Amino acid sequence: MTFSIKKISLLGVMLGLAGGLSVTAHSADLLERIKAEKTITIATEARYAPFESIENGKIVGYDVDLMNHILQKKLPNVKVKQLDVPFQGILPGLDAKKFDFVVTAVTVNKQRIAHFAFTAPIAESTVALLKRNADSTITTLDDLSGKVVGSQAGSGQLQVLQIFNEQLKARGKPGIKEIKQYVSFDEAYADLANKRLDGVAQSLSNLGPLIKFRPGVFSTLKPMLGPTTYFGWVGRQDKDSASLVKLFSDGVTEANKDGTMKALQQKWFGFVMDVPAEKMPVPEL
Repeated sequence: MTFSIKKISLLGVMLGLAGGLSVTAHSADLLERIKAEKTITIATEARYAPFESIENGKIVGYDVDLMNHILQKKLPNVKVKQLDVPFQGILPGLDAKKFDFVVTAVTVNKQRIAHFAFTAPIAESTVALLKRNADSTITTLDDLSGKVVGSQAGSGQLQVLQIFNEQLKARGKPGIKEIKQYVSFDEAYADLANKRLDGVAQSLSNLGPLIKFRPGVFSTLKPMLGPTTYFGWVGRQDKDSASLVKLFSDGVTEANKDGTMKALQQKWFGFVMDVPAEKMPVPEL
């Protein structure tokens, strides 16, 4: 009888320890699991220069340099598995837990910030109108009435363009003739250059390097299409992801304050942006 009790007691202790380990493993959040597995899976849209692009088979750009700077400080022993995902699949894929975090330029808006967790701003995303430099028929934003204008499907820039079109109509203007949606902005730029489009709605930070790379081909209108907006990186808005989002957001803030961000902006954009350092401002749209 005594021997049986001892066996039962030992079994109970072992089961208790196993249960405790199971609970501990189960309670580990995403950041703790990443540290334990020494791998983080990042989603990027690698066709959004100068934020991200492909060179010699590798993803390079402003976001990549900033991400590597942060991870070298915060998670030095963790390997990055970076996926190239079309923008239309970025946020749905994050929702479906196909990757841990999004490091690509995502414009914050009311709909997105209500559902996802954004880092502090990485750059300004205020939307401008790109046109052919030689096109004298577009000198003001009102001249977009009757024109064909493009942007990327599912993007914040498309949303700004659609809202601007409604504002045109509300002021008694005919409005934009057609808004074309593209998988990537590169396709829209090609159609604009070949006169299949009259304009492209895109963030000004992307357009500066494009205009410099193709001198005399494109130009922008000085008035912006919408209010000041910002790009951020994105995580899931849940308890499991909270510490990982904080790690990246803190890293962005530190890079903003210590000059790293401005140095990388100068490298990739050719100019610097004054963006809030502490947290993402509440979006107007």
